[in-house]
Formats: sequence, structure tokens, C-alpha cells
Amino acid sequence: MFAFLFAFIGSLGGWEIMVILLVILLLFGAKRIPELARGLGRGIREFKDATKEIRDSIEEGGVTDEKKKN
Repeated sequence: MFAFLFAFIGSLGGWEIMVILLVILLLFGAKRIPELARGLGRGIREFKDATKEIRDSIEEGGVTDEKKKN
């Protein structure tokens, strides 16, 4: 998912990025942008934590299954 996003951003030139940022500034206003960025950061952090918990529980389940076999 993130690889697609980075590939998409990588294909954009400087002017396109500036236009996108200008549109975001006009839509949300200068005061709300830091608030939106914080919310986005929290969302990404929660997503990473959830995926880590799932990965840990899967790995822990594999270890438990191996102990039962022995």
C-alpha cells in the first residue's frame, strides 16, 4: 500500500505537489492543517501498533503449536 503511495508521489513533479498543497491549504485553512497532520500521525501509529500486535500473536501462536507437538 505504501509502496504504491510512494511511487505515486515520486511521479509527481514540484509544481504538482505545490498545487496539491495549495488546494489543501485552501480547503482546510492554515489553522487546521497541524491538527489534521497530528490526527494522521496518530492514525498511522495506531495502524502500525495493531499490525505489530497481530504479527506478534501469530508468531506466538506458532511457538505454542510447536511446543504442543513436542
